[in-house]
Amino acid sequence: MTDQEELSVAGINVSRETLAALRGFEQLVRRWTPAINLVSKSTLQDFWNRHIVDSAQVFSHYPPSARQWVDLGSGGGFPGLVVAILARELQPSLRVVLVEADLRKATFLRQAVQELRLQAEVRSDRIESLQPLAADVLSARALAPLSELLAFADQHLLPDGVAIFQKGSRYNEELVAAIKSWDFEVEVQQSLSEPSAAILVIRKIKRAKHA
Repeated sequence: MTDQEELSVAGINVSRETLAALRGFEQLVRRWTPAINLVSKSTLQDFWNRHIVDSAQVFSHYPPSARQWVDLGSGGGFPGLVVAILARELQPSLRVVLVEADLRKATFLRQAVQELRLQAEVRSDRIESLQPLAADVLSARALAPLSELLAFADQHLLPDGVAIFQKGSRYNEELVAAIKSWDFEVEVQQSLSEPSAAILVIRKIKRAKHA
């Protein structure tokens, strides 16, 4: 194999340099987790699939014209930092903003951005207190019920933007609840890391007139 030969993560072709950065990020998370619980210890044994692949798959759904990707409740950097690592190679003009109110986790995110030399900004604020972030893409993983996420999207997503939300096996129940207050178009994609989970790709979000 040559240094330029491409490898694959979640079906996305990446270089050896990007793969090495993802592995380096994994080691950072493993090193910090005992102190601040970035991920559940029960997931460490299957870390690559549960966290790296799970996060990388969302990158397949972004529009090529996107210039700003905002990740809400970034926590240990999933999916936001994984997106930033992939974007460095595949979409260098994409700006990634990580929003994390927990100061310890925000400190970790800033350290990871520095060590991995990523073009990403960390905002240690509560989502609802931020001025609108004008995101082309808005992502969140295991953060809040869908109805609440749509309210965040209403605040921070551009009108023609796309929200990419990772949801567990009960995503249908959340969709049913959300349509009581919101109108939107949704595409449901099966998760690559957990067959019963889903990626919700949502556009044209607005408050329902009957709400």
